[in-house]
Amino acid sequence: MNFSNSDYWKGIILYGLNDATYKIALGKTLLALAKKNKGDVTWNELSEEFLEQYLNRFKNGMKPQQGNPLRRTEMERIIMGLSSGSLTRSDAIADVDKAFRNVIPRIHTIGRDKEIAREKFYEFEDKRRIIIKDSLFEIAETDITKLLEELDARWSLLEGAFVINHDQYDLANDIIEIYLKSGYRRQNLTSNVTFLDGYQANICFYCSESMLRDDIHVDHLLPRSILNHDEIWNLVLCHSHCNLKKSNYLVGKHYFEKLIIRNENIMGSNHPWKNKIKAQLGATPEARKKELKKHYDNVHKALGNNYWGGIEGYNPSSDPFYKYLITNLNNKL
Repeated sequence: MNFSNSDYWKGIILYGLNDATYKIALGKTLLALAKKNKGDVTWNELSEEFLEQYLNRFKNGMKPQQGNPLRRTEMERIIMGLSSGSLTRSDAIADVDKAFRNVIPRIHTIGRDKEIAREKFYEFEDKRRIIIKDSLFEIAETDITKLLEELDARWSLLEGAFVINHDQYDLANDIIEIYLKSGYRRQNLTSNVTFLDGYQANICFYCSESMLRDDIHVDHLLPRSILNHDEIWNLVLCHSHCNLKKSNYLVGKHYFEKLIIRNENIMGSNHPWKNKIKAQLGATPEARKKELKKHYDNVHKALGNNYWGGIEGYNPSSDPFYKYLITNLNNKL
């Protein structure tokens, strides 16, 4: 059976999987570029047009762009960064690549068929350019109004479905924006492994089992997606599989209390990092605990009661961390 270019396009938009709204935004981006007769499009041009689609979408307020209430999409965070002033427009355009890069090679999937429409509407060189084909120019010229209406309807439908899972979306965005204003871009954290390991004795923070040198992850105990920084007081070492299971959840209070004591262990040393922790959290143990509790409560408000209690079988009472001399001394504070 012969199918029209429009049939293929609708198949992609209507019958592709939508964990987020990126595919819809990319569809609108491609039609906008075709309408402008852009055939050979640089990656930067693609990023800028993709950003414009979200800016236009959010003119009357933001709604959730994916179904996981524990996360914000990269585009949500970029738009919030622009709004708060923590990102310049050029920085935002550069960051857009993180959002659509995985969608570029996968948008052609219809149902479960990854081949039926592969390279039907464009070819691409990763992080360099995309080349729009005549098939896309054809539908942009003949059916663009109807196709855009279908994309907008699909976008609204997805947002409506996602809203159901985001009871505290507005509150979470308010909290995230607070941290965006003082946050910064993700850093390479591998240099912290040796330092932190001295305070964990090669023991995973989450399961209390030994770690192999090639399987040590640096994790943000309170999710970076909320705090938007890589400060040492919030970093712990863990196994890769423990990190994967913990994901973006809020940890239970026993891990939070362990973090408080771990930071006090650092404060009892002569390492220069303790001065930074002191400046960020407070000059006394009581002040630092109060400041950490404030951050923990903020993350709780943003994520709701989506706690991660820990690895099955983990028991704080048998955790070797609590047998350290310095830990015992700090527990008496």
